[in-house]
Amino acid sequence: MKHTISALVRNEPGVLAAMARHFGEAKLNIKSIACGETENPDISRMVIRLEAGDAQVSDITEQMAALDFVIQVDDLSRKEFVDRELALIKVGLKPEDTAQIMQVFEVFRADVVGMGQSSITVELTGDEARVDGLIKMLKPYGILSMCRTGTIALKRGDE
Repeated sequence: MKHTISALVRNEPGVLAAMARHFGEAKLNIKSIACGETENPDISRMVIRLEAGDAQVSDITEQMAALDFVIQVDDLSRKEFVDRELALIKVGLKPEDTAQIMQVFEVFRADVVGMGQSSITVELTGDEARVDGLIKMLKPYGILSMCRTGTIALKRGDE
């Protein structure tokens, strides 16, 4: 099962590396990890996406909560939350495919951010399914390179 774990951590050098190492020691593969400052510059929010069983995730979140640099841990998978990811995708561009590629961008509300003579670069922000959908539609045209940020997430509502 896919899990999204949100952790508030002290904004200090080495915290991200220590957290990644902690997951490696638990033999859990991180699908994506994103970390950045919160509204408080002394605190960062780390969002970790992984596929693991409920028991494994329960164990790792308990272990995370015990780490001295962790302030709060939450498995968002059991709650209402909003998540987003940013992707930059460079696609090969042939004159005969231009109109079709532009239609795909329009359907996904993706923005063109760069263009060369034989390639076009697009930016898309959305949930994982939306980004995956755009990638699937662009593969036949030839994806030359791609970069994804990983998931960021917050609980919905007043929690």
